[in-house]
Amino acid sequence: MDAGENRFNPDTLGAIESALEELERSEEPGALVITGEGKFFSNGLDLEWMGAAPPGGAEDVLRRVHALFARLLVFPTATIAAVNGHAFAAGAMLALACDARVMREDRGYLCLPEADIGLPFTPGMTALLKARLPAASAHEAMLTARRYGACDALAADIVDAAVPAGQVLEAAVERAASILSDAGAVIEEAASDLPDTQLVFSRVWGAALSRLVAALPEERRALIDPGICEVADRLGGMSAIEFIDAEAMRAAAGHAMARLH
Repeated sequence: MDAGENRFNPDTLGAIESALEELERSEEPGALVITGEGKFFSNGLDLEWMGAAPPGGAEDVLRRVHALFARLLVFPTATIAAVNGHAFAAGAMLALACDARVMREDRGYLCLPEADIGLPFTPGMTALLKARLPAASAHEAMLTARRYGACDALAADIVDAAVPAGQVLEAAVERAASILSDAGAVIEEAASDLPDTQLVFSRVWGAALSRLVAALPEERRALIDPGICEVADRLGGMSAIEFIDAEAMRAAAGHAMARLH
């Protein structure tokens, strides 16, 4: 993202949506790393644009932001936020919708300022934050509008790594490769020894998941973590059944209900 503060308005959302569509059409293996330039990762909704928007414009931007979060939650490959600078409000939620977050340790804050500026969290945003953050961290971040530096965010389990400025993108790429490697191992293990009870997946993607689900009898189809299903549903994303449809094969990002051993 390279639009200054990277606030969400029709232009910036259109650019992000186009980039995601291009990646979804690609048949090449890979991962998605989202980052900004300079001082900001993303400063959230473009409130100035929304305040002057034509009738229905502000509501449409909010709808598209919700759809973006849902899309990332079910994106067909690993998604990593390389948080190069400030990540506020919906910008912080963009990072939280990704599978993992790497944050620059010497500059920038991650913050949910809604309590300070008098804006309510939507049900979908609340579901996303509760699914992604430990209960204590979600409570503090949502009610106090605390500004977390990278080390504080790491201690609160909001981000997965805090690294020097010049290593943010490199560390994010390495994190993506690690996630994809782990996912491949889970798929191989599950495919070789399918359990007799329900099978629950976390961090498995695309064609590999398609092959595994196709091998299951109908009555033993994989069940996605209901907490993540709730998030996607509230954000306007796919239903639990659609998560495992052949036409919309995505994996739920987040924690699985059980590990495969």
